[in-house]
Amino acid sequence: MDSDRSTETRVADLLGRMTLREKAGQMVGLHVGSFSVLQREDPRTTTVEDAKDAIRDHFVGSATPFGTGFSPYNTAVVAGRVANQLQRVAVNETRLGIPLLIPVDAIHGHAHIEGATVFPHNLAMAATWNPDLVERAARITAIEMAATGANQNYAPTADVAREPRWGRTYETYGESSPLVEEFVAAETRGLQGASLDGPTSVAATVKHYPASSEPTRGEDTAPVDISMGTLRRVFLPPFERAIDEGVAAVMPMYNAIGNEPAHASNFYLTDLLRERLGFEGVTCSDWLGVWMLAERHQTAASFTEAVEQVTTAGLDVASVGGVQHAETLCELVESGQLSESLLDRSVRRILTLKFELGLFEDPYVSPRSAIIDVGSDEHRRVSREAARESVTLLQNNDETLPLADVDDLFVTGPNADSLDNLLGGWTVFGFDENEGSTVRDGLEHVVDDGTTVTYEPGVSSGELTDRDAVASRAEHADATVAVLGEPWYLHEFGPESLRGENGGFPQRNSLELPPAQRALLDVVTATETPTVLVLVTGRPLILTDVLDQVDAVVVAFFPGLEGGRAIADVLVGNTNPSGRLPITFPRAMGDFPVRHDWLPHPSPLGMDEHLPSYDPLFEFGFGLSYTEFAYDALEVSDETIVDGNAVTVSVTVTNSGDHTGTETVQLFGEHRYSSVVTPVRELKGFSKVTLSAGETQTVTMTLTADDLRVVKPDGTRSLESGTYELFVGDLNRELTIE
Repeated sequence: MDSDRSTETRVADLLGRMTLREKAGQMVGLHVGSFSVLQREDPRTTTVEDAKDAIRDHFVGSATPFGTGFSPYNTAVVAGRVANQLQRVAVNETRLGIPLLIPVDAIHGHAHIEGATVFPHNLAMAATWNPDLVERAARITAIEMAATGANQNYAPTADVAREPRWGRTYETYGESSPLVEEFVAAETRGLQGASLDGPTSVAATVKHYPASSEPTRGEDTAPVDISMGTLRRVFLPPFERAIDEGVAAVMPMYNAIGNEPAHASNFYLTDLLRERLGFEGVTCSDWLGVWMLAERHQTAASFTEAVEQVTTAGLDVASVGGVQHAETLCELVESGQLSESLLDRSVRRILTLKFELGLFEDPYVSPRSAIIDVGSDEHRRVSREAARESVTLLQNNDETLPLADVDDLFVTGPNADSLDNLLGGWTVFGFDENEGSTVRDGLEHVVDDGTTVTYEPGVSSGELTDRDAVASRAEHADATVAVLGEPWYLHEFGPESLRGENGGFPQRNSLELPPAQRALLDVVTATETPTVLVLVTGRPLILTDVLDQVDAVVVAFFPGLEGGRAIADVLVGNTNPSGRLPITFPRAMGDFPVRHDWLPHPSPLGMDEHLPSYDPLFEFGFGLSYTEFAYDALEVSDETIVDGNAVTVSVTVTNSGDHTGTETVQLFGEHRYSSVVTPVRELKGFSKVTLSAGETQTVTMTLTADDLRVVKPDGTRSLESGTYELFVGDLNRELTIE
């Protein structure tokens, strides 16, 4: 308890005092609420009193009483009180008084708490191409978490979105590993602050290690089958970057990789993660990850065998293992099947994190902090800024947008008046409508006084409704805004009991708009009234067949609590759109996989006889503005680069249009030749610049020799001499690697 001593000394002292049961307790967590929505065999609800008993009697070291979709305690003040109750039991009613880790799922803000600031989801944040904004959002998330007593976040998500059919695409920062790296690093810094023991710092947990986002069939948690070279080139860099930033915890994926479940893999949890990547923190299971070894992967004959497997592999905390997992650990040690030294290894890491968080000095929270900090006006302003920067303009025929001289504006579609569908999953469902604005609300707020906004939903329960009313309103309007796309969902597009029925959408088999939404679009466009399609979605959808019908297309990837107002501001021109796609929009389902960093390959019949390898509807990095930008004078500070050095890449950007606007300058590169096959187009840098009409500015980016290394089949990286070509817009320059 002497805070003047080193953490290492304090951990050693405490560990030396602990019994086997106390050690086992520290390695498990529990939740408050019910898993019945997941159809688990045991639907029993865990109460706060159950949690207190588990802490007293089994020394459980981690508890999640709120901040999930399964807990009833999701108001800010109540959450803080519950956290304090559980901490008091841990500190005052157990022999050693070890405080609790209290993790939450704060994926895009502390969004499982009513009234909290809900930011755009990660895919939308990536569309801002603004890591500084993500760091600010993460700092706010940490402040609001700490105000409710939470001290660990199951974020950031470091998955690289390589499979758009996957239902968790919106949780990612897109398809480019370098882009994901920058955002993961920013989120880690924001959550953990300058020091973990700061009063508003929380432990970040990077997930889902090492490569959950390219599952077979696009099916959530299905096996991942990739090479070591692809693992090291595409999927591991964001995790490595998080480790470099000092991330406190790592969560393995549910999936098997190379036929080996990540939760039970000594190679992935120990050899690769700790010995090669240098991670020294805590590993935490995904929620039912241990149980799934026996019940789903079938690599363990029993729950007992599953516990033995994960402990041997290097898993430190079974996040919702509860009393059963703790008792099983004790039985395995007492029977000689498991060495107590393995428990010591994990407990040492867990205690280190608790000391570093300052929990032994003060684990409690003032309920007044929640009243002041959670959902404050200042925090909401940052959310609105993020939403505005994330909205992306994909089509604007005949300058339909911004809407001008519109006396009668018709708004329709299943997402036009739904706040839940703007928020997306990992959010309190049924969020208080007064806490945010829908697209309909936003437009009613921002249009000119002389403009009338009329509304018909058009689609209900997956069916086209009120066809005549929709047609009549569209025909008499000056413009129609159709807000279509996906509803609120989690994981594999559920639970349907919450998100409702939307004509079989979303799903994995088709990314086209569902029949009812297509029919609605047919009705409104048949009137020949200018039509703007606003797409609210968690992943790229296939719009090939509808582009010719509509005059403009705007996409918002679950833009959060301020999303309705942000979309409205873009539509009327209060905001010049600056979002750029962090993920490719394909032309057809048969194009999958379609990625900007595709690998070159032979064409036995000649190039003219092969379809293009990358010919998307909207490419990675694409986005329009209400102004125009021109590039000139791409220069490199040195014609050659050697190991350990760096060069500066500069380009002149001019706003050649009539409005102030923000451009994202994107630097891509390609090895002309190398010993292994490398992508034809990899993102190597980016920078945002805001320019007034007619203004010119030189943008510079730094390129290091490490950025140019190639990944060998065994996963090692090396710098190879040769020609490297750089691209910015239509400009290109060569760089020689020596």
